[in-house]
Amino acid sequence: MKMAEMHSEAFREEAYELLADLEASLLELEENPGDADLIGRAFRAMHTIKGSGAMFGFTDISELTHEVETVFDQIRNGTAHVSKILIDKTLKAGDLIRSMLSGEGQVDHGERQELIACFRHMAVPIHREQAEDITEISSSIIKENSDEEKLYRIRFKPSPNIFLTGANPLFLLKELRELGTCRIIAHLSDIPTFDIMDPERCYTYWDIILSTSKGVNGIKDVFIFVEDDCQLSIDVIDDSGSTIDKPTCKRLGEILVERGDLTPEDMEIVLKNKKRFGEMLVESGLAVPSKVEAALVEQQQIREAQQKRQNSESAASIRVPSDKLDTLVNLVGELVTVQARLSQTASLRGDQHLAHIAEEVERLTSELRDSTLNIRMMPIGATFSKFRRLVRDLSQQLGKEVEILTEGANTELDKTVIERLNDPLVHIIRNSIDHGIESPDCRVAAGKPRHGTVHLTAEHSGDSVIISIMDDGAGLDTEAIRTKAIERKLITETAELSDRELFALIFAPGFSTAEKITGISGRGVGMDVVKQSIEALRGFIEITSQKGKGTKITIKLPLTLAIIESLMVKIGEEFFVMPLSLVEECVELTLADIEMAHGRNLANVRGILIPYIPLRERFRLGDKKLDIQHVVVTEIAGERIGLLVDSVIGEHQTVIKSLGKMYRDAQGVSGATILGDGSVALILDVPQLVQWA
Repeated sequence: MKMAEMHSEAFREEAYELLADLEASLLELEENPGDADLIGRAFRAMHTIKGSGAMFGFTDISELTHEVETVFDQIRNGTAHVSKILIDKTLKAGDLIRSMLSGEGQVDHGERQELIACFRHMAVPIHREQAEDITEISSSIIKENSDEEKLYRIRFKPSPNIFLTGANPLFLLKELRELGTCRIIAHLSDIPTFDIMDPERCYTYWDIILSTSKGVNGIKDVFIFVEDDCQLSIDVIDDSGSTIDKPTCKRLGEILVERGDLTPEDMEIVLKNKKRFGEMLVESGLAVPSKVEAALVEQQQIREAQQKRQNSESAASIRVPSDKLDTLVNLVGELVTVQARLSQTASLRGDQHLAHIAEEVERLTSELRDSTLNIRMMPIGATFSKFRRLVRDLSQQLGKEVEILTEGANTELDKTVIERLNDPLVHIIRNSIDHGIESPDCRVAAGKPRHGTVHLTAEHSGDSVIISIMDDGAGLDTEAIRTKAIERKLITETAELSDRELFALIFAPGFSTAEKITGISGRGVGMDVVKQSIEALRGFIEITSQKGKGTKITIKLPLTLAIIESLMVKIGEEFFVMPLSLVEECVELTLADIEMAHGRNLANVRGILIPYIPLRERFRLGDKKLDIQHVVVTEIAGERIGLLVDSVIGEHQTVIKSLGKMYRDAQGVSGATILGDGSVALILDVPQLVQWA
């Protein structure tokens, strides 16, 4: 039963991906209802979920998807049309299927039956006398969305233990029949007598002759969940588009040998008194030996090329659970730490041979680290596509016309960063639509188009990714923000703040300028959580806005959270590291420079005064005054600020370790790392230190 659970989980993962693709197809189909490719994508998604769901016992899902599939099949054939109601109901069906897959909470069976009835009502009855006319009308659509029909020979030999996985081969054969004209031959010779038969084992295998236009991949999709529990071969035996009733040009012996049901040796015994066809051609003078040999070589090459292509297709990619990747990254992190210890030991001993080995290990470790982290990198486009549905639903709920434009969907981020970024982006986009984008009438009165736009972009910047969310709405009202801040006693009435400083007040807990509370926003909860989430990812967030023209929110995030390049510094006898991506430069600070500042924590950097935080005082590491100290200049949310340390050691490859539950509230530090000598260095939380400055 453990194997059955594994296969069911594999089905769930595949179904979630298909539902995401279905949702993206539907949202595009709403804008382009005549796009045959999008109609085909939606149909194939539902068809695959239906077949696999039935095979693994998800009969409720299979029944629902069957009704949806029926409607989209009629649309493919030109007997039905895409409508807004169809899009709405199909999106609701997708949401319900997700709930049924997750098993969280009670599934509304009344809603399921209502959807089934609705799709049955939308399905157009097809009468026999209409079939010929329908075929003529839709022939061009079908031709555009299908490959040329070919004849395939399929041998499906399931594992004897396939029943224990929860799979039923008969469902697979039934699904094959739906791909085209099909003949199935069952081989029963392996079935033992009743006294030794095990009813939980499968003794039967099948040969299938299938005429279909779905291609090899379409056939493989039927067996996707049992491919590891069966012997499966798929061969094209006629690609001329003929039906299975057309006689094949191959001889009986050739077919039996190709199937593996007859060895060439046995065939030779039967045909020992009969000469080969090539020999007869040569003896009769109709062909020279070289031409016959060339034809045989060509035949062999074609077979080898087909086999090679099939092998490459089946081994193109594999699915790996995310926890295995996490374990791999942790092991690579430990290896990086050991490599640092090896390099330090080689340096201290002065052994050139050991130093050479350490350099080689460092090179290999660096390549392994980069390769492992690249495996965890995923395009952010999958997250972007989810927001199209969010914008669509919110627009309808608020009576607004809003579209979302995305750019940089191929930008890659660590999967952990992407997962934790979803909720902050949802908050920001909801606020942009609710507070930022005006109603259609207000936009027209202001000389704008009726529909508003939310522009979501992502791009790489060094070892970071910059994500921007920009709308063309009303923009932020600085006076309203100032009034609310004074009311909340966040600032005084005489305080003079720049627009950037005013906009930063939006991230204060409970801050909201909304005049009324709605089901979407207005309670002052969200933007403070957004900032905390972004800072927990070692990133920062910034707001710029122009009244009447719109608002732009910029988020800067590191590419990965596992291993980072950092700068190591020393304060007293303790070592600290900080992300190198936040460091602009390092400058010296002498006692004379400190005296010239008259007690203020300001450093003169090429004529520009930069405030700094004395970390020795902040972490209470003594008040010893050094002749020369160093200021590490950083830039957070557009503001330059320095961190005063005793000395700068240099760049360091940091494997991030959590501090544990006892130190979760430690202020000014976000984690720790193990140095080459086995000691621990704390990782500075630079945004938090700057916030407390």
